[in-house]
Amino acid sequence: MWAIALKEFRELRRDRRTLAMLFLLPFLFLVVFGYAASFDVKAIPTIVFGAQADRVAGLLPKSIDVVRRDPTGGEGAARDALRRGEAVVAVVTPSQPGAAPLVLIDGTELFAAQAALRSLAQLEATSGVIGPRPLTSAAQAGATPAASQAAAGTTASAATPSGAAVSPLLTPRVLVLFNPDLRTAVIMIPGLCGVILVFVGTIATALGVVRERQAGTMEQLAVMPFRPRDVFLGKIAPYLLVAAADMVVIVVAGMLLFDVPFRGSVLTFALGAVLFLFVTLGTGVLISSVSQTQGQAIQLAMFTMLPQMLLSGLFFPLYAMPWGVRWIGYCLPLTYFIKVARGVMVRGAPIGALWLPLTVLAVMAVVVFTLSTLRFRRDLAPAGEPVRPGGGTGAGDGGGAAAEAAA
Repeated sequence: MWAIALKEFRELRRDRRTLAMLFLLPFLFLVVFGYAASFDVKAIPTIVFGAQADRVAGLLPKSIDVVRRDPTGGEGAARDALRRGEAVVAVVTPSQPGAAPLVLIDGTELFAAQAALRSLAQLEATSGVIGPRPLTSAAQAGATPAASQAAAGTTASAATPSGAAVSPLLTPRVLVLFNPDLRTAVIMIPGLCGVILVFVGTIATALGVVRERQAGTMEQLAVMPFRPRDVFLGKIAPYLLVAAADMVVIVVAGMLLFDVPFRGSVLTFALGAVLFLFVTLGTGVLISSVSQTQGQAIQLAMFTMLPQMLLSGLFFPLYAMPWGVRWIGYCLPLTYFIKVARGVMVRGAPIGALWLPLTVLAVMAVVVFTLSTLRFRRDLAPAGEPVRPGGGTGAGDGGGAAAEAAA
């Protein structure tokens, strides 16, 4: 028994991937769930609009982080800022001193919206007046800016039990946009599209390529008259189509079963999905190029999937994480696809407002796809025969015949 146990220890010591999973995965879960996973948003990005922006910004609670003040903007500018994802909360101060301000909240940022409502309610409770009254019906969410401003203007400032006048900030009218009922399905369905693309693009592609190596057909492809890029594209094309079909099914099912809106451009959403899919497919090919068995490919794929699911903002908001962990989320492609998916589907954001996540995904796609192509070409090159710069190898394009003639 001791000899068998010693043998297993030696084999485990040689298997560095398994050792990494045994020690790094528990550490990853410990860091994420004990240090980074937090639903408590302590800093809510906020923009204050209107003539009284400077004065009202100084009266907001500490959890409301004012990132910009716009004395010239109104409700229309506030709605546009939330649609473009520039902030989570927009406060529109009234032009008349006796009117109540209007607070607009982005409902797609579920936990930040809930934290904003709690902060406003706490502010009202400590001041001894009635808390904010959220306008969360569909009709109110679609009200015109003029109607909302008129409604806000008719609300007089409340008074304390002693009869003293209270600042209009303490009796705001609150309007939750894009996700008035704060439903979880509205923000989860767009994120699930990214998870499906990660699963199909990374795991399925890696297993498919490794299966060729285990079956011995990779050597046969290397000596056949195919260029490496033809084999590469032929291998990933089925997974590209399957992932696209799965994404369409999830989006349509989410719209029909869970009443998830799709307010933006289909082309913008498709552009983000294609860029993200190229990143995941390239990652899958890279994993397959350093894996000899399907078990190794699954281990490495799990290493790339778990951080993306936990640190991309899918479950835990990035702005609730400390900077020591948050920077990892900004290095993950799923983080930027979730921004595109939620922005297009739920907020109806234009492509100009999503230029940053789309640009990051494009850069990642170029880098990862280039590396995966080079690795795949090297795997297709027969032993002792380098890959030529033109994309072909010595085998299958006349190189083998020339070598035999020289011999």
